[in-house]
Amino acid sequence: MIVNEFIPKPYTQLLDRGAVAYSAPSNIALVKYWGKKVHQIPANSSISFTLNNCKTATALRFEKKTSKGFSFEVFLDGKLQDDFKPKIEQFFSRIEVYVPFLSSYHFVIETSNTFPHSSGIASSASGMSALALCLMQIEQQLDPAISKEFFNTKASFLARLGSGSACRSIEGNLIVWGSHANIEGSSDLVGIKYPYEVHHKFKNYRDTILLVDKGEKQVSSTVGHNLMHDHPFAEQRFAQAHSNMEALIPVLKSGDLKAFISIVEQEALTLHAMMMSSNPYFILMKPNTLEIINKLWAFRAKTGLHVCFTLDAGANVHVLFPDNEADEVQEFIATELAEHCQNGHYIEDKLGLGAEPIKI
Repeated sequence: MIVNEFIPKPYTQLLDRGAVAYSAPSNIALVKYWGKKVHQIPANSSISFTLNNCKTATALRFEKKTSKGFSFEVFLDGKLQDDFKPKIEQFFSRIEVYVPFLSSYHFVIETSNTFPHSSGIASSASGMSALALCLMQIEQQLDPAISKEFFNTKASFLARLGSGSACRSIEGNLIVWGSHANIEGSSDLVGIKYPYEVHHKFKNYRDTILLVDKGEKQVSSTVGHNLMHDHPFAEQRFAQAHSNMEALIPVLKSGDLKAFISIVEQEALTLHAMMMSSNPYFILMKPNTLEIINKLWAFRAKTGLHVCFTLDAGANVHVLFPDNEADEVQEFIATELAEHCQNGHYIEDKLGLGAEPIKI
């Protein structure tokens, strides 16, 4: 698949060297993307909250070279990370037709996260979107006529080719990825801002991430996505996601928090049900994940507060709640749920507005 609109015209002149930097947030899907086709095309549409505090900062230094092929080094928190190179090499190979200057430079990629790497918070989403945005900064220096809209759209397109959910981490605060007949402008190629009315109750939502397990996931998301190809319940799952996307439209407009909770929690549990019923099967939830869910359900039933959970592809629990209920929910998290987190650690986050350039 070649998308011609993202192939630039020949550059009149390349820069000799330079440095750019961007900060990009993670995101948490409300309707989950699980399963993909070739060219990083999602098997179903998804919608996510863009986060504010969980983010990746990436600096990209570049210098012109004469040798052929890709040349780069990757550092995470100042330490050389050769094990990151295969994924970035694959990313560069996928996007070279759209970013033809890639093979003209040696790159030094310096990145850091505000959250634990590979622990169920979408570090690949924030990391790949930050890198894509840095590449777009270079392209904008080579072609200053690029508009802000095109900049973000192409960054989303490129980020998707590194990590599917990364296309949802360019802008905020409610992003749709994947073509859906009922959502105008939705696309399999890029994430777009949710185009319809959103009730004020959803404008300042909170997300506290309970770090049940900070270690490496036993099964990568890439492997999990691929297991959907022959999954016995794949088609039913894709139909469910399509239906839930449609059902969210009136919910987001009306501010119906009970209906929102029902959809979001069903989506989280279905995601993990797909993992548990694939071949081979696997479980990413931990005993403390279930302890948290059961305590949260009991707390909600007792108080009537509109707190709910969602899960990413990991053991950690995202506790979602409206801003006006924050005091009671945060006290509950500190006194009842933190004990189920690794070393009592959790991250308080909220909806964010998307990625931002960093002065360098």
